[in-house]
Amino acid sequence: MSNFQIEKLLVDALFTEMESADANTIGDIIKSYLDSEYTLYGCYPFNQINDAETAVEKVWVPLFHSFKHIQRRQDIFISGHSEHSSDNWVMSMGHFMGLFDQDWLGLRATQKTTMLRYAEFHCVKSGKITKSAFFVDLIGFMQQIGLNPLPLQKGADFICPGPRTHDGIVMGDHPPEEAEKTLAVVNAMIDDLTHLNVTGNDNCTPEYLGKTWHHNMAWFGPAGIGSTHTIERYQRHHQYPFREGLTDKVFNGHICRFAEGKYACFFGWPNLSNKARGGFMGLPGGEKGDMRVVDVYRREGDKLAENWVIIDLPYWLKQQGLDILKRTAEISNPTT
Repeated sequence: MSNFQIEKLLVDALFTEMESADANTIGDIIKSYLDSEYTLYGCYPFNQINDAETAVEKVWVPLFHSFKHIQRRQDIFISGHSEHSSDNWVMSMGHFMGLFDQDWLGLRATQKTTMLRYAEFHCVKSGKITKSAFFVDLIGFMQQIGLNPLPLQKGADFICPGPRTHDGIVMGDHPPEEAEKTLAVVNAMIDDLTHLNVTGNDNCTPEYLGKTWHHNMAWFGPAGIGSTHTIERYQRHHQYPFREGLTDKVFNGHICRFAEGKYACFFGWPNLSNKARGGFMGLPGGEKGDMRVVDVYRREGDKLAENWVIIDLPYWLKQQGLDILKRTAEISNPTT
């Protein structure tokens, strides 16, 4: 069984080169690692891009133009074999820290140090990256630079920390049995949530979640929802508002789902379809839409202890008729 060191070393080498890049050099650096047939699954406004040149020009060159002296402050780095395909993937999660010196996506530069929360997935074949997923918490970034485009969130607002155990950078080998244990708990949790969708049970008991979640679990959600911990507070601040405010919930599956050691992750395109009936994130009802979601987990014993979540909420809101990025940029930076 592969220990995924080849895949990790390739992606780690890319990240190392990116540390010394600027807007003039980042394109050539990244393209040298990408396959000629490359697909990027990007959060809104990037969306799906089906060639390397366009992906670099739309995502990475503007990012490195707007943010100077970018540092990748990585909290979790794992690799594994996706249970949904024959692919090997590498996942990195953390924050980009940089000086926000030039406008980005129409948002006015602050000249201050900022943190951009991210999650990246890279599929590696024959020494090249063939597919990637790139998610960032754009609403969290807006909040950080003084813009609040949504009603008050129920959960807490802060820079999300890495694992409590400080062991998320997994560079060495781990027994495959550990990954199997982690993935089994994640899959059981997904089955439990799917059952709630099918039965329409929007107010399950804490004991129901306790089958797969540690009571003192920590849940680090996207801005607009916020973060919380303990099962009871998680249900109050996220699960119940999410389930009660959204109807017609359908789980669509994942593109990539894997585990390494006590960590697991996945993303979908989209993971979930639903319809807003009113109340979710303090917003009125709306149209049926799709949610693209990244989840990263840490297992402790036989339960999930920590969960980092990025939902492409700007994409979901656009399907409701609100282009939150365009509207915010037009109001806060009307000269662009």
